[in-house]
Amino acid sequence: MHKKTYVLLILFALNFILLIHCGLVPSEPALPERILWYEEPASFFEQALPLGNGRIGAMVYGAVPSEHILLNEETLWAGGPVNPRMNPDSVTFLPAVRQALFKGDYPAADKLIRNMQGKFSESYLPLGDLFIDLDHGPEVEDYSRDLDLRRALATTEYRIGSTVFKREMFVSSPDQMLFIRLFASKPKALNFSLRCSSQLNYNISTNKNHQLFLDGRGPIHAEPNYRGDRPDAIIYNKNPNGKGMKFRALVTVLETDGSLGHSDSEVFVQEAKEALIAVAIATSFNDFDKEPGTEGKDPKRLTDIHLQKVKNRSYEELKNAHIRDFRYFFDRVTLSLSEKSRSEFSTDRRLKEYREGQPDPDLESLYFQFGRYLLISSSRPGGIPANLQGIWNPFLRPPWSSNYTTNINVEMNYWPAEICNLSEMHEPLLQFIGRLAETGTVTAETFFGCRGWCCNHNSDIWAMTNPVGDFGQGHPVWANWPMAGAWFSFHLWDHYDFSRDVEWLRNYAYPLMKGAALFCLDWLVEGPDGYLVTAPATSPENLYKTPGGYRGAVSIGTTSDLVLIKGLLNKVLKAGDILNRDPDFQKDIQACLNRLYPYQIGKNGNLQEWYFDWEDVDPRHRHMSHLIGLYPDNQISPLTYPDLAEAVRRSLELRGDGGTGWSKGRICGLRARGGYTVDQEWMDGKLLKATIYPDFSGHVKIRYKDKIKILELKSGRAYKIKF
Repeated sequence: MHKKTYVLLILFALNFILLIHCGLVPSEPALPERILWYEEPASFFEQALPLGNGRIGAMVYGAVPSEHILLNEETLWAGGPVNPRMNPDSVTFLPAVRQALFKGDYPAADKLIRNMQGKFSESYLPLGDLFIDLDHGPEVEDYSRDLDLRRALATTEYRIGSTVFKREMFVSSPDQMLFIRLFASKPKALNFSLRCSSQLNYNISTNKNHQLFLDGRGPIHAEPNYRGDRPDAIIYNKNPNGKGMKFRALVTVLETDGSLGHSDSEVFVQEAKEALIAVAIATSFNDFDKEPGTEGKDPKRLTDIHLQKVKNRSYEELKNAHIRDFRYFFDRVTLSLSEKSRSEFSTDRRLKEYREGQPDPDLESLYFQFGRYLLISSSRPGGIPANLQGIWNPFLRPPWSSNYTTNINVEMNYWPAEICNLSEMHEPLLQFIGRLAETGTVTAETFFGCRGWCCNHNSDIWAMTNPVGDFGQGHPVWANWPMAGAWFSFHLWDHYDFSRDVEWLRNYAYPLMKGAALFCLDWLVEGPDGYLVTAPATSPENLYKTPGGYRGAVSIGTTSDLVLIKGLLNKVLKAGDILNRDPDFQKDIQACLNRLYPYQIGKNGNLQEWYFDWEDVDPRHRHMSHLIGLYPDNQISPLTYPDLAEAVRRSLELRGDGGTGWSKGRICGLRARGGYTVDQEWMDGKLLKATIYPDFSGHVKIRYKDKIKILELKSGRAYKIKF
């Protein structure tokens, strides 16, 4: 596999801070490249250990003597259903914006386009904090905490005198709860209390069964953090029966050999050797178009249902069900980049030495598996997509609202879903696209006067699709970018391309792709050279500098716009051919493709980002959206367009991309388009062998460097390939 592919997989893990069914063997030792371990408690959020089942998130600090666990729930957001007709005058400004652009009056275009903005997205919220206050001193010895990626278990262990204390935690998908087991090596040595708090409006209560309840309600609006301190930053509905997301956390001691008690706000366990705590969490979320305060589900009922399902079940039974479920997904792919492990050193030490230049391929494979771990933990079928921070967020106004930034971040989160053999984890995003199309149809009509559907730079749980900016306060460099519908359609096609599920393509993906294509056909206009271009157009979050010195955001025919449109239209053509549908529409698509403005190579040998060969205000800008044609799409390849591929390489050099790679390694369980599972092994940068497991029978073309083989494969068999 090419080294750039590995780089992108590693980036997946970094962006979040990122099918072989194995049976459960609880006593099996965990492999070192799948363990994060530390010699000190977490001092802040980023050092805590993430647990999740797609819906419930927990960040474990491993603190002594008071353990701190941050609690999140994927549907706990501010706000409520969005009105996509929020700016009915937007479309009336479009002719003036285009006129200014074609006259070359870019300052006027930058100013006018602000009239084509709507509200900001809402924010993902922290549910609360659970504290376990242990009745012993803070001075401990032999401290360690770790996260077992393969079993999704967080463990904290330490010694006070001759007594060893151990905490083990996991968030179960089969049982939809957080479980915490506390253990002491001596009888009656375990004494602790449980308490909760929240940054939201909340109240704490207990009952005669020694259960602890955290009940609350979220705000009806939370301003993005970059808007600064302002009196309307957080707004609550004062009506107890009005709008706003309701939530509950129910904390129960399921088992203990000690004595139980409680006060008005805490639960106590005294003189125990061990205890098992269960935490059930739920919100009133009832879909993107339902007001959660007045049309929502009952979180109290939902937490009771979850609790009843786990009563009278042993800890080992609950733990084994969780591990079986998690390993079913995690164990599909293995990656080894080194024969020598440095697992005797803590993750903190290894990271420090790595930053100082000490090679550690095993640490790099750990990053790769950590990315897969995060996706399994934050995106499960039936839920909503992983947001900017997965499902882990400690802030009332988190960075960028912890929303869905659709110009790259959402897509990047899910790039590895199919290829890393986690197709099921792709499902929340794929289903979310259908909801975006509903609101996006109105946005396309009222903001842009177009058919089909579109989505702009930000979204949230309410499937918001309008350009953000508080009706004119947003900078066009990030606020005005209606290309997310085309971007998301790549994911629809990829899910088909990896699975070859024709019925899914016919009944779900193709109608959505067609709607996104309809928008693009209407959005394109004839440019100054007779080609079709987008106008207005931006290149996500980047600014150009004209020869006259103007620094602007809005122009025409940016490469990122055109590469997304071209990629979408090509995929719609392929889908229509497979399904034998819409011949007249397919002709319109082909005619449009024939007239799209072609990619240009600039004076520095780079792939131009702008219609004209302008310089970037920031030559090393972090966004490289104009290179989408090389990855994740396949429009540009050294095999088919070597000049454009070389221009992409030059663009990376100019942006400061150093690249990386590994010479001695083995990876098993990756997925390939067409319905194949692939294992590979290489040495000294050369492929030694590969094994292909086809889902379907038929011909396949295999290329390695300049060699090509065509094989006849049968499903259910393994084929070893040597070159």
